[in-house]
Amino acid sequence: MEPVKKEIASFIVKGFSVRTNNQDEMNPKSAKLPALWQRFFASELANTTSIFGVYSDYESNEDGLYTVTAGVSQETNTDNLNTVMVLSGSYLVFEAKGPMPATVINVWKSIWEFFAANHQFQRKFATDFELYLGAEQIAVHIGVFS
Repeated sequence: MEPVKKEIASFIVKGFSVRTNNQDEMNPKSAKLPALWQRFFASELANTTSIFGVYSDYESNEDGLYTVTAGVSQETNTDNLNTVMVLSGSYLVFEAKGPMPATVINVWKSIWEFFAANHQFQRKFATDFELYLGAEQIAVHIGVFS
């Protein structure tokens, strides 16, 4: 999976958020992301065409805490949603097709392997995001230094 580098303008996503880390997400008993996505898909937000999973507020790197927001970029009148700003800048985009959630898990494994082997790119750990392009297609955007 070879990523494509893109410049992304900042935008806002509104939705539901949890604070977690990769170690907890590897254990089904402590994982918070499945419940986050269940809550999202049970809400009216799931009826939109552009669904985002935004990773923000990184404590440090892939080993630290971070916040995930499952949401949409459209304006919504729901006051009880969390708001996150996706920062403008350079992103490496990793696209994949296949059944979820297995495909998104495999994409993230590929991303970790890519950055371990390609030291010319350095992650910002500012904002990253998943853009769901359909029921079985995803584009994961990883913020990098230019």
